[in-house]
This record gives sequence, structure tokens and C-alpha cells, in this order.
Amino acid sequence: MTDLSPVIRDLVKANRILAHEKVLDAYGHVSVRNPSDPQLYLLACSRSPELVECSDILEFHLNSEPVSSEKRHLYLERFIHGAIYQARPEVNAVVHSHAEDVLPFSISSTPLRPVIHNASSMGLEAPVWDIRDVFGDTDLLVTNEERGRDMAKTLASANVVLMRGHGFTAVGPTLFETVRLSVYLPKNARVLMAALRLGEVNTLSAGEVVRRRFDPAGSETSRVWEYWSRKAGYSDQT
Repeated sequence: MTDLSPVIRDLVKANRILAHEKVLDAYGHVSVRNPSDPQLYLLACSRSPELVECSDILEFHLNSEPVSSEKRHLYLERFIHGAIYQARPEVNAVVHSHAEDVLPFSISSTPLRPVIHNASSMGLEAPVWDIRDVFGDTDLLVTNEERGRDMAKTLASANVVLMRGHGFTAVGPTLFETVRLSVYLPKNARVLMAALRLGEVNTLSAGEVVRRRFDPAGSETSRVWEYWSRKAGYSDQT
């Protein structure tokens, strides 16, 4: 059996980083697919990300039911994760955030587009999922598989989907890349909002989005991961 301890530690670190970078607050969550069994994923029990410990990490089936009997409360919106892992076999991590900076782009006709190089992995434009289109008036939460699968359809092959009046969900091939995108997406939204006040905006081109790539195993990755971890008070020894 594969030792999941390093994966669990990285997932705890991701929770702490996203909380410290103000991408997640008391709400929101981050998951990672089980590297030894793609039909399972790892996610904390219902706990604020800044407080998540290794003992809080649980395994889930792709229907978002826990593998083992669990008495602790679970995230109501864990179905976001399971539905995306079902629809996107290449996705290995998912972040769901309520970051306020992206919300104006979820409720207006102005699309969220990349304007800073570090947000290029979002793609040329973030699609918007409106839960009301299919389900009518709801609590706006993804609390079952049906809602999760509908949201995953809007995400399609993109790396980010905005959720009307709710927040965003980001995906990626690795935990680091998904955390990175989730950190820079609200920054991109703030820059875009500021630029819109000035007039016409010069967004990244399709060619720039394609060419802006980095090596997940390279020094750029390890440098920023270490930086964020230390800022969040979580080192490899913690």
C-alpha cells in the first residue's frame, strides 16, 4: 500500500497556505486525488482551512461519500470535488474558494480574463456557472452530485469556473499548480478591476497564455512553495 503521509502533509500545507493568502477563510476547501487510486480523493473533514491537521484528512469515493464510517461533520460542498474528479481524469487537485475579488465577475457581463502573467493558467476567460439556470432558486450551494455534475459541465476543459454570487473553483494537474492558480486568481481580478476603471484593458493573448508555462518540479515551484509555507507557519518539520 502506498504511504499517503507525504500527500496528506502537502494537503494540510495547502490548506494553511490558502488560508494565509486569504484565498480561503472559515469556508472553502482543497482536495487532492489519491495518487495510488484515482477513484478516491483526500479532503479534510468540515474544518476551517487554517486549522486543518493531518488527522482531519479523510478519503472519499468519487461520489463524495467517505471511504470509512465518519462521525465528524463533512463539508457540505464536497460534491464539487467528486464531480470534477469524475469528469476530468487528468485533474489531480481542486480548490473551492469564496474570494470576494472574483465575485463581481460572476454577477456581471464583464468576463474575468488574464491580465497578469502569474494568472495565465486560468485560460483566456473563466466560464460562469449559474446554479439557477437548471435548479431554480436554491441556497447556491453544491450539496449533491447532481449540482456538482452540472457545475463540472460548465467548467468543461477549463481550469477555473466562477459560480454566480458564490465564488470560484480551480483545478489542475498537481496540488501545487492548483494552489498557485488559486492564489493568483484573486490578484488578477483586483488588477483587472483597477484597470477597467482606467479604460480599455490589454489582456494576455492566446499565445501568451500558451507560452507561459513553468516546471512543477523546477526551482520556481520549490521557491514559492517554501515561501508560502513559511509565511503560513508550516514548514516540512511542522
